[in-house]
Amino acid sequence: MTSVLYTTTVLIWGSTWLAIAYQLGDTPVVVSIAWRFALASVILFALLLARKSQLQLSTENHKIAALLGLCLFSNNFLCFYIATQYLPSGLNAVVFSLAPMLNALNLWVIEKRRPTMIFLQGALIGFIGVVFLFASQFMGAEMDLNILYGLLLSMLGTFFFSIGNLVSARAQSKGMPLLPTTAWAMGYGSIYLVVIALVSGMSLAVTMTPTYLSALFYLAIIGSVIGFNTYLALVGRIGAAKAAYCTVLFPLVALSLSTLFEGYQWTGFSMLGVILVITGNLRVFGIPEPLKRYLYSTRAS
Repeated sequence: MTSVLYTTTVLIWGSTWLAIAYQLGDTPVVVSIAWRFALASVILFALLLARKSQLQLSTENHKIAALLGLCLFSNNFLCFYIATQYLPSGLNAVVFSLAPMLNALNLWVIEKRRPTMIFLQGALIGFIGVVFLFASQFMGAEMDLNILYGLLLSMLGTFFFSIGNLVSARAQSKGMPLLPTTAWAMGYGSIYLVVIALVSGMSLAVTMTPTYLSALFYLAIIGSVIGFNTYLALVGRIGAAKAAYCTVLFPLVALSLSTLFEGYQWTGFSMLGVILVITGNLRVFGIPEPLKRYLYSTRAS
């Protein structure tokens, strides 16, 4: 079951970065994300009602769900969506693949779990990889401070995601039900974004084009309802650090789609950067179990 959850999460989230790029345009980013998670929350609540599942949470658990909403279903995506205005979606995914590093770093800061020398080595390799990945933009004719702005936003979004990982792992370890908690968290995230939009004087109307609407429903149903719950189920099964392994493989899916649909141009620097980012993650956490089993079965055959 873990392998199914792992593979599903990689394929879904590896593809959502391109869908995010298709949502950019006339509709404000805040409004797009608000509708995404409002729809996802409603769909998830409807599924839970159809299954006659318990929807109520304690006051304390509602606080945790609200914190998840701020970390996983609003602020992180505000950063990612805006970053995609300045970076190809595939590059956004590569930066996001540093999430396992940030998980370990946050565990050090929050829970005083001191990192090992292997972690420090892997983190340095991953950081150098990101530098190489963006080297061609900074060194060539495309050099622009907007690239740096997009990179910083992507890093900030990954930080919010990492904090959300730790909150979710703690919540599930205390026995909080996964699906109701996720439904409430998505609802809280969307309410928070709607308030921001209204205070800023934005209209909640969206672009009524096939491209935008198909991206919206894909992100709400496939990317959010299915993708987030398979990922958070992994967090509950194997912990935040190991579950974040999914982010190591996201760039392979995302960059392939970015090359096909966005015309992303590969360079020697960018290829080396991707290799270093993945190598850094593998140095810290080793080879993921699903890949180990695949390699073992290949050798055996």
